[in-house]
Amino acid sequence: MQRLDMKQLLSQKLSPQQIQFIKLLQIPTAELETRIKEELEVNPALEEGDENEEELERDDDDDSDEDFDDPDSEFDNDDNTLDEDFDDRSEEQPEVELPKDDIADSPDNQDLDLSDYLNDDEIAGYKMQGDGPGDAEDDREMPLADTGSTLIDSLFDQLGFADLSDKQFAIGRQLLGSIDGDGYIRRDLSAIANDLAFAQNIEATPAEIECVLHVIQAFDPAGIGARDLRECLLLQLERRPVDDTVEAAERILSECYDEFTKKHYPRIQQRLDLEDDELKEAIALILKLNPKPGGSGPTGLGKVQYIIPDFILSNDNGQFNLTLNSRNAPDLRVAPAYTEMFQAYDKASKKDRKMKEAVTFVKQKLDAARWFIDAIRQRQQTLLRTMDAIVRYQREFFLEGDESKLRPMILKDIAQEISMDISTVSRVANSKSVQTEFGIYPLKYFFSEGIATDSGEDASSREVKHILKEIIEGESKGKPLSDDKLEKMLNARGYNIARRTVAKYREQLNIPVARLRKEL
Repeated sequence: MQRLDMKQLLSQKLSPQQIQFIKLLQIPTAELETRIKEELEVNPALEEGDENEEELERDDDDDSDEDFDDPDSEFDNDDNTLDEDFDDRSEEQPEVELPKDDIADSPDNQDLDLSDYLNDDEIAGYKMQGDGPGDAEDDREMPLADTGSTLIDSLFDQLGFADLSDKQFAIGRQLLGSIDGDGYIRRDLSAIANDLAFAQNIEATPAEIECVLHVIQAFDPAGIGARDLRECLLLQLERRPVDDTVEAAERILSECYDEFTKKHYPRIQQRLDLEDDELKEAIALILKLNPKPGGSGPTGLGKVQYIIPDFILSNDNGQFNLTLNSRNAPDLRVAPAYTEMFQAYDKASKKDRKMKEAVTFVKQKLDAARWFIDAIRQRQQTLLRTMDAIVRYQREFFLEGDESKLRPMILKDIAQEISMDISTVSRVANSKSVQTEFGIYPLKYFFSEGIATDSGEDASSREVKHILKEIIEGESKGKPLSDDKLEKMLNARGYNIARRTVAKYREQLNIPVARLRKEL
């Protein structure tokens, strides 16, 4: 037996406008430019420009009206037809209730309320105060990256000058395509042989590929095309003039590589029968070699990434000026031509189905344009409010740029300060950065946990890391400090911290353990 039940449920659902705002909020300024270009391509009702340009156009129209009204004008317009046309363009259109005809009365074609679209003032641009530098700053030339040849281009040029057969040249191109960003070929030679067979129909044995590989390893920079770090360092030593230090360094890498990586220097010295000075000079030579030859070219093999700050913070005698970087966010507005289409529809005496469909399409595009402009405006307001709260919370740091001045701060602190949700603050802090007088910092840099001190106050984990780094930099390299000793030294300074926390902070600072920090 069927039953009909009624249930009352309470749920939250995000509207399309809210989803659009969330997506725009979490992307950095560098990606915002691409997102705006995509929207301009798919929505013809959206265009670049601000309301000031539109006002200038209106002023030009008004000047034209005065010319026609001038009694001395060379144009004779007794019926004032042209004057009426210009008045209709310049004056604000009143709300109009469209007459109903047979088509509009049908259930599939209800009347369109065009009053919101006939009022140009409601579709203004989103440009607002505090959106970055003024016109003088906009005209300033920005430095551009060198667009010269890359390292991979240089390698292909060197391959062209090598004395190779057609088959060897094809193998060489395949090998160069297998070089990673560090300059290594970490792919198995047998796998490269399979690639040649399936992609280029070339049968090559691993021995033939290794023969071509040795040719590539003779290219500049030294060490390119190595299959591991040891081979990379040995290739660089082979190009140096032979002497006792180079021979000792080659023996260390060839015979005692594991001991070298673990810094077991007494074992190396005993095994190779080296004097203290000989061992010290050989180790110093190895440490001067380049472990990543792929990054030593004009622009390297990897993709160069530039940090574009989202905020610009300046200090004017203790008064902070916070602005948004708007170089990648052009002014947007709704195209006036689409508003004029509604005016033409309103004045039309006959409204057929095709015209009604066209107006419905335009209405959808206008709604999408207005939603996008509103989302951009809301994004800028949220970014400014969040960054302003961070600046007020970390005022001491922004005055001096000293890490020890950073206060413990979590997302919840800023969320309560600006009366927003923690997830909103998290989206703002994600992949955003600020340009200060002390450099460019990611917003995540200012968020840190608190460490209890003997005075009863909390110190930022950034402050503890800064002090930990200073202690390690000042230690004796012959006898590095262990984590236990570092813990006792921090406790003596008033920081209640455990040894495991010291180890965690040391790893976050990319500082190795005491044994690997030891030097001769």
